[in-house]
Amino acid sequence: MLPWTTYDALHKAALSQPDQFWLDAAQRISWKQTPVTACRTRPDGWHDWFPGATLNTCFNAVDRHVENGRGKQAALIWHSCATKEERIVTYQDLLDRVAGFAGGLRALGVNKGDRVLITMPTMIETAIAMLACARIGAVHVVVFAGYASPELARRIDDATPKVVIIASCSFQGQTVIPSLPMLNDALTLAAHKPQACVIVQRKPCPATLLPTRDHDFHMLERSTPAEPVALHSEDPLYILHTSGTTGQAKGIVRDNGGHAVALALSMELIYGCHPGDTFFTTSDLGWVVGHSYGVYAPLICGGTSVIVEGGASASAIRALCHEHAVKCLFTTPTQMRLMRQESRHLSAALLPALARIFVAGEYADPTLLDWARSYFRKPVVNHWWQTETGWSITAHFFGLPEHAPISLINDIGRPAPGFHPAIMPSERGELCGEIVLSLPLPPGCLAGLWKDGAIRVPSLYLDETGQYYRTFDEGMIDATRAVHMLGRSDDVIKVAGRRISGVQIEKVIAAHSDVHACAVVAIHDDLRGQRPVAYVIPISKMPCRRLSDEVIELVHKVLGRWVGLKEIRFVSNLPTTTSGKIQRKRLLVS
Repeated sequence: MLPWTTYDALHKAALSQPDQFWLDAAQRISWKQTPVTACRTRPDGWHDWFPGATLNTCFNAVDRHVENGRGKQAALIWHSCATKEERIVTYQDLLDRVAGFAGGLRALGVNKGDRVLITMPTMIETAIAMLACARIGAVHVVVFAGYASPELARRIDDATPKVVIIASCSFQGQTVIPSLPMLNDALTLAAHKPQACVIVQRKPCPATLLPTRDHDFHMLERSTPAEPVALHSEDPLYILHTSGTTGQAKGIVRDNGGHAVALALSMELIYGCHPGDTFFTTSDLGWVVGHSYGVYAPLICGGTSVIVEGGASASAIRALCHEHAVKCLFTTPTQMRLMRQESRHLSAALLPALARIFVAGEYADPTLLDWARSYFRKPVVNHWWQTETGWSITAHFFGLPEHAPISLINDIGRPAPGFHPAIMPSERGELCGEIVLSLPLPPGCLAGLWKDGAIRVPSLYLDETGQYYRTFDEGMIDATRAVHMLGRSDDVIKVAGRRISGVQIEKVIAAHSDVHACAVVAIHDDLRGQRPVAYVIPISKMPCRRLSDEVIELVHKVLGRWVGLKEIRFVSNLPTTTSGKIQRKRLLVS
């Protein structure tokens, strides 16, 4: 039961006594060694949460619920849009499988601090692998299964995993895509060579395992069960790569203690969910929402999580919500637009158990939110967060008796506890500009960046004073503390909620022998929110159609088709500054 009845009371408690606020929040977690300090500045200048305390995230997500009598409750419900399979795993089943697979990883030589790279579609086995790593203190590195071999190779070299885990195939729609050719190509390209590969054999496309390199996932599950290891709160739980202004994938490091505390609080405070409630996110487990609210948060709070492989249709989402009495649905505006298209042939959804719907990942226009409220006849709200923060920077707080002002219903809400946004003034005026967050960031945010085999201060995100975290989003803050988003201030493109840097795409295009120069910008897309468009200066007189096709195919091959590049605009020059920097914003108005 939350001790606050209004947002003002919540805000005051977090602002006036932050240490006590977070030590109280930490009581939602089972600790081996209880924290006595909330936040401590590290020697490198960054911050650790609950230093000196010890816990195990897997124990908090699985074991303790079995001990408390929830063994027969569904923990994970998986639905595949490709194969139409559905599986329900109880907490007791999950404990048995996770403990066994953790023992299997240990038999392969995986120990505390070792990295394990997981590149699989959203499957029960993906969650089991994540939790098994957490159980023995290994650091999981989940890579979106849609990436092409070069991108996977870069992440292998960055994380230097001891073991790589992959499914024998994935799907594009109903089409089976064998995964081992991609893995083999990536391992050929990568300088680092893992000691072993683990394969989840799937019926549509069983793989031939290499005798010395490959191991069967389900055979490893039968290993001697491993007990949860006590870890320091500040020990890393996972690394998740994201794109940014440099165009290079950056490994966001999440800790164990702060992560568990923040997610446990968020489930009650933001989503209004309690033990036994069912939470459904349509996110792939390879993205941060899948990490936070497909696996960890619902399980830490003793709930049931519905996860889906592939893009779920409106009718599938309705059916899953109805069949499993989903209380909270978390999706993207892109998914909502797809549902709006399909809903022309469907009646309004009647889902008595569904309490509310949340969207995030990209801009959601008011007309889309209004349509969703009419269609579902439930509250539908947007909220703002990033891969780097791991949970909401701003939100609407359904755990509080007080409802948010009606004027905020179409916006991203007010700051969550511990987030203190301010405006870095820009040419828009003193009240508008880039949104920055004062340090320290609250629990659950990035513990640093993974670089050269260690956790480093995320200096790329800091302003010149070193006192603020830069969000690279522009907006304004009103007198009620509500944050209003205006758009991105860097070159990150959000394609259906998935982030990729324009610079990253440009590097691939520039590698084509007939490309002199190029620039990539984001334009609005009615379905996917944004999509990239490339402006290209060609070298030769190759027919434009042929060059366009070759460039698009090159991007698809290197980065993956999910990037969504389908339009090349040929130009004779690109607008630049006096120093030669391309002015991408001018391309958007040209």
